[in-house]
Amino acid sequence: MKNIFLVIASLFVMLTSAGFAQAADESNPIPAVSEAWRFEVTPYLWAPGIKGTLGLDNGLAKSADFTSTDVVNNLKSGGMISAEAHKGQWGLMGDIVSATLQKSGAIPVQGGTATLGDKVTLQQTILTGLATYTVLNNKDAYVDALLGVRAIYATATVNVNVVGTPYKASIAKTSSTVDPIVGAKGRYRIADSTWYLPFYADIGSGGGTTNLTWQAMAGIGKTFNQLIDASLTYRALYYDMKDGGVLQKTTMLGPQVAVTFKF
Repeated sequence: MKNIFLVIASLFVMLTSAGFAQAADESNPIPAVSEAWRFEVTPYLWAPGIKGTLGLDNGLAKSADFTSTDVVNNLKSGGMISAEAHKGQWGLMGDIVSATLQKSGAIPVQGGTATLGDKVTLQQTILTGLATYTVLNNKDAYVDALLGVRAIYATATVNVNVVGTPYKASIAKTSSTVDPIVGAKGRYRIADSTWYLPFYADIGSGGGTTNLTWQAMAGIGKTFNQLIDASLTYRALYYDMKDGGVLQKTTMLGPQVAVTFKF
């Protein structure tokens, strides 16, 4: 998975470098609203650090702490992609993040030192579906209002080893929720160039097990032609689930590199 990250990051750097040599053919990074269909597909790699609480019924394992490096090094499987379709001011947007992370080492236990446990596995699938409506579109800025849902399916597994004894056990907890969300996304053109500042934000609640969830992203991007964009952003996703939920006050945040194909 590290190789995939390096390939996408290298592609971003190469495309950016090439963009300087093609200044004469610069195109506007702000999409134009029209009655013709336009589509975008964006494969990306998000390497968030994960910090918070994993809720298990017996309270054995409480803290989760994966750095961004841990995520890249310990990613067992996963896939990340988003897509959009627009016609006029209306559109649809979908996003999927699926990842299985596994980290070995001492696991904190409630009320004492880390004497139990040797491995934590966190499996997550996050699906976002949104309807979009363009509220601002000019030569320098583009903003869509968003309304939709985010669904998450999360499983936390702890493999327990009682130190100094042959006793072992595996404890797992799964929870899922679908939450309504509202938000906005868009981009702002930098000084009439092909560079732009992308942004995204949403917030939601009320899915049965969720007290609050929000997501935010911002960074820098570049349009190379009518077919390809590339961006480097910083993305954060927060979940605060009610008692019984796997992700209790858990934040995932880290860098994201993406290439967008437009047609």
